[in-house]
Amino acid sequence: MRALRLFAFGLALPLLAACQTNDLAEPPVPLGDFALGLNIAVADNMQKVPISRDASKEEWQEAVQKAIADRFGRYEGDKLYNIGISIDGFALAPPGVPLVLKPKSVLVITANVWDDKSQKKLNAEGKQLTIFEHMSAETVIGSGVTQTKAKQMEILAYNAAKSVENWLLENPEWFGLTKAEVKANAAARAAAKPDAKPKPDLEGPSAKAAR
Repeated sequence: MRALRLFAFGLALPLLAACQTNDLAEPPVPLGDFALGLNIAVADNMQKVPISRDASKEEWQEAVQKAIADRFGRYEGDKLYNIGISIDGFALAPPGVPLVLKPKSVLVITANVWDDKSQKKLNAEGKQLTIFEHMSAETVIGSGVTQTKAKQMEILAYNAAKSVENWLLENPEWFGLTKAEVKANAAARAAAKPDAKPKPDLEGPSAKAAR
């Protein structure tokens, strides 16, 4: 299936993403009248790539729901919106794999959003998102060697929630915003952010020690 082909590709893919830091300590990106209603994650049809650590559907559901709550629970808009996430499949880079392969962890989800009051689904089709690890000293040689399963899942779930937020921002009309307002808000935030401002990140102590 398509998801499994993506995982196989991701396990050997050189990481292309830039270094990423945890932005949850910052004010949330403006998202109109959004406030989080129901936060649902299901993994009944989840697939695991063969070369992967094991993780149960309950573990994934808990990790993704926490990440969604952490990100979207910060919003205090006037309307409730429900977010539903289907966890389609995953690959968690295992320990003991030859370093030449540099395996990467991957998560594939499908996201949907509803207006809580009208119970109307806002997206015609589920939005499938393929989530990769962020670049760090720990993932360059393969996160299975340097990170626990829990840390891998935490990072992927964080990245998944961030990707869902970016998707919602691509559809601002759902939340009473215009694309021009989203663009202006992004520009204002970028201008107000000092380049050297320290940020909390998701890297473990071994990554920091390696710098």
